[in-house]
Amino acid sequence: MTFIRQIIAIAFLIINLSSFGQDKNVFETINNQVWDTFSEAFKTLDHELFEGLHHTDFIRLSGNSKDIKFKKAYIEGYERNWKNKDRQQEIAFRFLERFHNDNTASERGIYRLTIKPGSADEKSYYGKFHLVLKKEEIQWKILMDYDSDENNTIDSAAFLAAFAMTDYEKF
Repeated sequence: MTFIRQIIAIAFLIINLSSFGQDKNVFETINNQVWDTFSEAFKTLDHELFEGLHHTDFIRLSGNSKDIKFKKAYIEGYERNWKNKDRQQEIAFRFLERFHNDNTASERGIYRLTIKPGSADEKSYYGKFHLVLKKEEIQWKILMDYDSDENNTIDSAAFLAAFAMTDYEKF
């Protein structure tokens, strides 16, 4: 009888522990739907692609400027800034924390925005971000986006110390 109780207790423990883990498939879907698309929109200066990533009720919070914007004003800013198609830029992301349930995800990390990548004039800017994502049917959308360079304390060392997008076991 004791042996059967031990087996049941171990099975119960394994089931409960596995329910606390995060689903790699969800992270892969978020990477494809949000982060890869976000990077592509920045690289191609495509404000319509960028707009499609954002939830109807989107809120943008900028810690540096203490500014709050909603979707329309936020996207209009990118539309204006990206009119000059000569601008060359890339954005990359690394993560400090990622977790989700079936319909909502929290993604915190460090971004690196590089202007004129690969040129002699290359310049990179860093910041810390926190996104809240909301799933609409089968598509993950950005509901809230906060970022700050924390008084210029976020740098390449902070970026490299964070985890790669595919380091799923860290989360």
